[in-house]
Amino acid sequence: MSDVTAIESFVKKYKALKEEIAKVIVGQEDVIDQILISIFSGGHSLLIGVPGLAKTLMVNTIAQALGLDFKRIQFTPDLMPSDILGSEILDEDRKFKFVKGPIFANIILADEINRTPPKTQAALLEAMQERAVTVAGHQYKLSLPYFVLATQNPIEQEGTYPLPEAQLDRFMFAINLQYPSFQEEVEVVKATTTDVTKTVNSLFTAQEIIDYQNVIRRIPVADNVIEYAVSMVGKTRPNSEAAADLVKEYIDWGAGPRASQNLILAAKTYATTKGKFSPDAEDIQAVATSILRHRIIRNYKAEAEGITDETVIRSLF
Repeated sequence: MSDVTAIESFVKKYKALKEEIAKVIVGQEDVIDQILISIFSGGHSLLIGVPGLAKTLMVNTIAQALGLDFKRIQFTPDLMPSDILGSEILDEDRKFKFVKGPIFANIILADEINRTPPKTQAALLEAMQERAVTVAGHQYKLSLPYFVLATQNPIEQEGTYPLPEAQLDRFMFAINLQYPSFQEEVEVVKATTTDVTKTVNSLFTAQEIIDYQNVIRRIPVADNVIEYAVSMVGKTRPNSEAAADLVKEYIDWGAGPRASQNLILAAKTYATTKGKFSPDAEDIQAVATSILRHRIIRNYKAEAEGITDETVIRSLF
């Protein structure tokens, strides 16, 4: 199949995928789009939202519709790295045998990742970056595609361990979940208070997803679009000559080169979902907020004056 035909078939399957997910999840279209874009770009996502917004149900539904293996890990203050990676045990023959932990799945929901100490948070790092884990000196490859979706609650800061910047940078997207609208909440209540259960059909295989990821990576990008993405990221660095005025005033720390890479990859996927064969500046802007949000560190002045990440990022356009 040529890349052009592959993109045309992807657009159809993507539309069907959204319809399949909508059987269970009411609204939240932007959030679902961003999660799917990061999956087809081969990235990970951080979901930020208050409890009860169906984050777990959403990830489970997406995993079912994609035909992928799904595991949920509840992060708690007493969780150890071996609880998620797995450990070696002695079997009946007095030989060490590796028992895989819940991290061995295609889609991992790392629930309330900021509730666990840094040692356990760091255990996810190798898995996210290398698609492999090392236990007792042996490296074990994870099955592809591999995708971590972590959630954190913005309100309860008691007993939490904020993710360090280096770990936040591993996430392609930081996605803010909002409360549903009045009409959407009415639909949710109607759908969830009867005995009717909706079944979600699997529309993809793991290999198909990998194939589409490869097609998206092969999409050409014009030099001026790459330069636009790189200059946008450069403007977030307060010490740079190109820094925007708002950045110099309100930002302590800007985004690194991984942000530029993610902007291009996500723009390629976003453009593909719209049936385009190459991304342009508009596609970069469409994905920029969620890619840059967690990579810029606001100063106290921004907090005091109520200047949000979104305000700063929009000024870069």
